[in-house]
Amino acid sequence: MSDKTLDNTTANQAKDQIPDLKIWGDGDMWKLICKASSEREDWMKSTKAMEVQGGVIVQVTTQQDKHVAESLCFVHGVKIEEEILGGKVVGRRLVPLYDGSDDQLVDDDDKRSQIENIKPE
Repeated sequence: MSDKTLDNTTANQAKDQIPDLKIWGDGDMWKLICKASSEREDWMKSTKAMEVQGGVIVQVTTQQDKHVAESLCFVHGVKIEEEILGGKVVGRRLVPLYDGSDDQLVDDDDKRSQIENIKPE
């Protein structure tokens, strides 16, 4: 058995690196938010999120040697925002769906940007 590939961030990247990988459905339904690993110390931690109505489901995975622990939780009122540079996704984060003033969904990117950039006085 060969070592695990720890640096995949998308299904397409995994297909390129893992010759016998089989995927059914949307292999990128879960979006990688962050990941850290050490081959030398044999550990990996990752946070993935999947958008659903009203928020996201967040999955946290920790692997130490052959032991794996996972946790899931629903985070209400957020969505996944991607940071894109040169046409490539280079990062993701969770951002609010609500503007906070009247519990109205923020469905406009310009309005969301204005809300996120408000500085406390």
